[in-house]
Amino acid sequence: MRLTAAAVNLRDKVIRRGVADLTRMPRTVIEAGPHATLYRYDALPEAPARDGAPVLLVPPLGAPDFAYDLRRDCSLVEHLLQAGRTVYLIDYRPISFADRRLGMEHWVDDVVPDAVRRVAADAAAGVHLVAWSLGGIFALLTVAAAVEAGEPLPVRTVTAIGSPVDIAAVPLVAPLRPLAAVTGGRGLSAVYQLVGSFPAPMVSWAFQLTSVDKLITKPLTLLSRLDDRDCLAQIEAVDHLMNNMHGYPGRVFGQIYHLLLRNNDLADGKLALAGRSIPLSAVAVPVLVVAGRNDVIAPLAAVQRVAGLLSGSPEVRFETAPGGHLGVLTGRRARRTTWTYLDRFLDDHAG
Repeated sequence: MRLTAAAVNLRDKVIRRGVADLTRMPRTVIEAGPHATLYRYDALPEAPARDGAPVLLVPPLGAPDFAYDLRRDCSLVEHLLQAGRTVYLIDYRPISFADRRLGMEHWVDDVVPDAVRRVAADAAAGVHLVAWSLGGIFALLTVAAAVEAGEPLPVRTVTAIGSPVDIAAVPLVAPLRPLAAVTGGRGLSAVYQLVGSFPAPMVSWAFQLTSVDKLITKPLTLLSRLDDRDCLAQIEAVDHLMNNMHGYPGRVFGQIYHLLLRNNDLADGKLALAGRSIPLSAVAVPVLVVAGRNDVIAPLAAVQRVAGLLSGSPEVRFETAPGGHLGVLTGRRARRTTWTYLDRFLDDHAG
């Protein structure tokens, strides 16, 4: 261990309360609505000039919008801006009890398509959708639903990172599915209908539970890597994200439980929302799918399944990268894997 570096890092953690630079990239509000705000990130003056389609980042419910802008030197937003890309983001803001009746169709039919149209108008170009976790499912369903409605959106490509489609392939929930099938989910339904949401602390706890081994060994990791400032900064940034998770509206949580976990509907390529069936085969743009090799929330098999369901897409690329559910998106190794795949994909479809 480098003692001087360890001493400096220890001083900063104790006196300055941390070593991570959590400063967010500057951005401007493009449009603010009752359930979502659309931002455009400010261009970097030192970035190369680039003529290309804008990137719209679509977050999942539950995670704060800064998951894409985790910390300086490990921020997907910063990386895209440094490449000279125009970057937008939808921020859903924290969910309140008043939002309890909102279902997935609210994001698929309204929030995401409205943002796509607004970005396309603002940038005068088709849009690259880049989404993580449940956001990837939202993005794919949004594009498919628009095609089915005869009103295709100005979307150039879709990138889905860590988005599980085949829930039967998720070991964490596999033991729950037979029980849910027997009970019909009635007990849990009564709970979320009464409470009105899946609260933010529960979301944070659920995420942490998936990496309980890392929680147990975290003190040893901190001690053994005390001279590694980048590692310490990453741990701090992830802790900050986990402490700022959002809740889920009760109706969305119910849909995830009944349609995805209990019935595993999307694994067959269709999902019933708002009285109609949305087929993933209706997605008619190139798609990049990235799965984390150590992801227990969205394992390889659960993510890869979508590649065979996108029969209407002219190109489907499937890549894997090291890391868990968050790590595949913005872990330290994502800088050399996931982000590289994304750069190549966007460049190949720049138009």
